[in-house]
Amino acid sequence: MINRLYSLFQTCGKVTTDTRTLQGGELFFALKGENFDGNEYAMKALEAGAAYAVVNAGSRYDGASPRIIAVPDTLQALQALAREHRRNLPGLTVIGLTGTNGKTTTKELIRSVLETRYRVTATQGNLNNDIGVPLTLLQIQADTQIAVVEMGANHPDDIAHLVAVAEPDYGLITNVGKAHLLGFGSFEGVQRAKGQLYDFISAHGKAVFLNVDDPVLSAMAAARPGLSVIPYGIGYSNTLVLPSDPEHPFLRMALPEDMADSDCLLGLETHLAGSYNANNVLAAIAVGMYFEVPLEDAMQAVSDYVPANSRSQMLRAGSNTLILDAYNANPTSMAAALDNFAAMQAPCRIVLLGDMRELGTESVSEHIAILRKLEGMGLQRICLVGEEFHKAMDAHPIQAEWFATSDDLAARLKESLPEQAMILVKGSRGIRMENVLPSLS
Repeated sequence: MINRLYSLFQTCGKVTTDTRTLQGGELFFALKGENFDGNEYAMKALEAGAAYAVVNAGSRYDGASPRIIAVPDTLQALQALAREHRRNLPGLTVIGLTGTNGKTTTKELIRSVLETRYRVTATQGNLNNDIGVPLTLLQIQADTQIAVVEMGANHPDDIAHLVAVAEPDYGLITNVGKAHLLGFGSFEGVQRAKGQLYDFISAHGKAVFLNVDDPVLSAMAAARPGLSVIPYGIGYSNTLVLPSDPEHPFLRMALPEDMADSDCLLGLETHLAGSYNANNVLAAIAVGMYFEVPLEDAMQAVSDYVPANSRSQMLRAGSNTLILDAYNANPTSMAAALDNFAAMQAPCRIVLLGDMRELGTESVSEHIAILRKLEGMGLQRICLVGEEFHKAMDAHPIQAEWFATSDDLAARLKESLPEQAMILVKGSRGIRMENVLPSLS
């Protein structure tokens, strides 16, 4: 069956799982989830221009047309097709990337650096799950030289499943922190899950890019004898992270010219908000230099990169300066964002924070830890959104305003709009903290 599917894919050249994105000629995969059944749209896909539709055997339209292809499981078929395509590109190098925080930013930085010399395909946005990874692989063209594949995980075996599809040659874990504890069970569970990338590279790949300054990652690598390591890190390379100020609000760094001699430093100005992005920058530069991108070209690519999608963005809104990092939040990224914000100079500093989701039994204690951090920051205003912060405030009261939803906070901000303030906006995706932005301009 996979041979037939791959033959059809070579004819079509493109796949889709969404009838709304059909342009004509695609191989449509009818995926089924808890709240949807793509099998019901198979004939609609053909009528809209799909060349073929792949459905689950026994579903409604199985056998309804010669252009209907029935398989036991459409998701498994999609993944098998992606793996087959990856294996039929012998000149391709695949870099697999995962981590608790910074995956998408690091992936975009790596893409920017490598594109100065190579033809690169990279994960679009954060399509990094069991559907997104195969779709990324199936976008790779015959002339692509390097693919950068982002892999996300919410459950213990997610990374193992994704590396089995992508079969990466190189791996990079940005960091391991407290996220999705509801699915992983514990911090150790997160380590084991992310470490499945190291396991695959150790057994089948070439090397991992390792932040040797990170004790958790270093210990994970050391626990896998024979794992080849390409090191990077702030301390390792004698890189300086320069302080931010109102005239230089973005991340600034000074890198050794030959990444070994700290007596000759090169300045690097970025468009990234937050010193916590320094390791993401060094990861991208390490990847670039390994693949023989000149340091000056890598630094220029990083300098030119402008973040989007509510990740590490610094924006102007009226008289206010916003640090927008509202795509996601967990205890590690929240603490890093607050530490960075505490170091920023501004006469008026305000934080607008939303709940951190999927923390299971650790949720209240982790939110209390954030409240304690907030107490010592000397902030002019604290606004918190969501039930988890409400529970934490019941257990540990602080001087803060609480709101059930981000829309409620937005309405309050319209009544009392801050001026000349530095404002941090952060929260888990489900809280939709970006809803407050119109009220701040």
